[in-house]
Amino acid sequence: MSVFIRSRAGKVLGGIAAVGVSALFLAGCSSSTEETTDPATPSESLSLKIGTALPQTGNLAFLGPPEEAGVAYAMSEINMSTEDTGLDLDVVYGDSGDLDNKAYEVEIPRLLGENVSAILGAASSGVSLQFIDQVTGAGVIQFSPANTSDAFTTYDDGGLYFRTAPSDVLQGEVLGNLIAEDGHQTLGMIVLNDSYGTGLAKYVTEAFEAAGGEVVAQPTYNTGDTTFDAQISEVLAADPDAIALITFEEVKTMLPSVIADFPAEDLYFVDGNLANFGDELPEGSLTGAKGTLPGLTIDTLGDFTSALDTFLTDEGGEPLTEYSYAAESYDATILLALASLAAGSTDSAAIAEKLIEVSGGSGDGETCTSFAECAEIIVGGGVADYDGVSGPITFDEAGDPTQASIGIYQFGDDNNYAGYEG
Repeated sequence: MSVFIRSRAGKVLGGIAAVGVSALFLAGCSSSTEETTDPATPSESLSLKIGTALPQTGNLAFLGPPEEAGVAYAMSEINMSTEDTGLDLDVVYGDSGDLDNKAYEVEIPRLLGENVSAILGAASSGVSLQFIDQVTGAGVIQFSPANTSDAFTTYDDGGLYFRTAPSDVLQGEVLGNLIAEDGHQTLGMIVLNDSYGTGLAKYVTEAFEAAGGEVVAQPTYNTGDTTFDAQISEVLAADPDAIALITFEEVKTMLPSVIADFPAEDLYFVDGNLANFGDELPEGSLTGAKGTLPGLTIDTLGDFTSALDTFLTDEGGEPLTEYSYAAESYDATILLALASLAAGSTDSAAIAEKLIEVSGGSGDGETCTSFAECAEIIVGGGVADYDGVSGPITFDEAGDPTQASIGIYQFGDDNNYAGYEG
């Protein structure tokens, strides 16, 4: 089921909450000196290089494989069209780490030293905020497939920051309304103390309270913490009807203590921790628990995830067990290549100027749904409007997508999640 929300007063009734967000956001030098050429003459070759700063380690490491797979799959499709477009893409992979291990302190200088036109990442909003000034200050695009903090909407990034994931304004609205519509009147939350966690908790609170509920406990913890007994005790002592866990991978440490004293069907997860736990927990431990994740549901993305797994196995790899933000990473890579082609340049500033256009933000493009289709339009002298596998995207001036979907999922007896049919 899809519900289209055009204002913050909208309701969520199950399945997918598809959200139009243009009314919610404020309107928001380079790695190369290559001169802009006419994009309609592909004989002028373009060698585009981008880097990734995605979580190979740290508390979001489970998101690294699907995100990097999405980038690699997009690169393969882009490079299959090189003969027709004159553009080829090279990707330099790097690790963002987290706020504890700080892998980004070494990786970002290394990637910038590779003369990349863009850095794709990080997944964590808190980590991205640690290096956004370093990247955009160097005149390089930063493009995240998974940042959801509202801080980026008004950030002074010189027009060089973009993301394919929607702001937490949306996920918070959907989750807060979902908890209320499930009949809960009181809510406890355990919250990661960074821009992602506290921002998402704020919007969950606003939506839940607007629906008549009350947040009765909201303890926080910091990245790198390894024990959470105090936070769990505080929430349980408040005797809430529901508990929302706004965390990253630390949730694995919390869950045994939480589910020992609280019914799983009243637990709610978010994009930072929604994972297939499988036999990491006793069978049935999470039956009925729900969670939200920006993007279309995995069920809806079946064709894409199947094609992605086929690509990985053809390359000698293994199919994925998690798909979170794979589509957003794929779309981010496609958009960067299309913008480069439209600009006729690998100059970061020139690409940034075209990203809104190729996403449909200029409103005067021809809709297309693959790199090859969009590239044909651009090479032919037209304007392409790419609608991606993660959604229509359509950037505003802040680099935020103005249309987005929030998938709602429910855990089964196997402790894995599937699309929720409410």
